[in-house]
Amino acid sequence: MNYITVPLENAHRKEHFSCGKPLVDAYLHKQAKQDVKRRLSVCFVLAEGNAIKGYYTLSTASVERRLLPQGVVKKLPPSYVDLPATLLGRLAVDANFQGQGVGEMILMDALKRSFFASTLVASMAIVVDPLDAGAVAFYKRYDFILLPDSGKMFLPMETVAMLF
Repeated sequence: MNYITVPLENAHRKEHFSCGKPLVDAYLHKQAKQDVKRRLSVCFVLAEGNAIKGYYTLSTASVERRLLPQGVVKKLPPSYVDLPATLLGRLAVDANFQGQGVGEMILMDALKRSFFASTLVASMAIVVDPLDAGAVAFYKRYDFILLPDSGKMFLPMETVAMLF
């Protein structure tokens, strides 16, 4: 399987990454390698040499049935209260590369990885927890659905399947 990103490595200059969101920058600078080491998430980077153009993280998650739209819920067995999902925890583009389509490229990479992983470990959707209104608008462009009362958004894996 071909992907445009690679797992975060020590050689990547994560300390130079700056997307303009201090929490997202600090995560990559200080926490990402620890989360990978503890198997809490996996961090993938789009790199040019050792410079990081963008990154995202993936981990497992669950979505409460009550949060999902009725159209999705009616297709699921009633015995499932929490449904398996993939969490796209962070997605960011360095300020030097913003406005060049890098965000879309790494989102498609994340969707592709998530879809193919879902054939090995069940996942019925990709979930994001957007940081702000700009992030909500970004994910809406790719058909992510806002989950009421949670602030989270999701994209059914059956929708992702149509891409690949």
